Amino acid sequence: MRSTTVLREADVPFVLAGGLAVYARGGGRSSHDVDFLIRDHDVERTLAAFEAADFRTERPEADWLVKAYDPRGLDGEILIDLIFRPVDRPVTDATLADSQELSVGAARVPVLSATELLIHGLLTLTAHECDFTAALTLTRSIREQIDFDRVREQTAASPYARAFLSLVDELDLLDKVAR
Repeated sequence: MRSTTVLREADVPFVLAGGLAVYARGGGRSSHDVDFLIRDHDVERTLAAFEAADFRTERPEADWLVKAYDPRGLDGEILIDLIFRPVDRPVTDATLADSQELSVGAARVPVLSATELLIHGLLTLTAHECDFTAALTLTRSIREQIDFDRVREQTAASPYARAFLSLVDELDLLDKVAR
């Protein structure tokens, strides 16, 4: 992935997140975009590095990410989300450390833990967007990698997360892993 080369050459710490991270951990294939977590104090340096590498960059109105577009994608531009505050929580050194180097195509990249991927997915659920599909697919495909006690602890304030965890318990998905 060209984007990981840009980040590494700019010495920007990062971790792969989102659907491609789930795929790297053994889940279903993702073709939507590429999500990286970066620290907020690395945003300017990150954008400058992508611009220097001939990527188009964007600062959307959302105050939790910036975007880069790789013009050399096989099927057109590839969208790269550079997220520095997912689910209203800042990306920290501890967030970046909660990863594992895995193969994604021909590259080895740090990939966010399955536990944190599920936490992020559950904390995005709201009364207006309460679709369990992605979280259920993630849980079914990589449940052995998820620390459900940590997920419960970090999502305890969310009624949607509690409902989801009740559902996966009823579906016996947790019986196949240590609780």
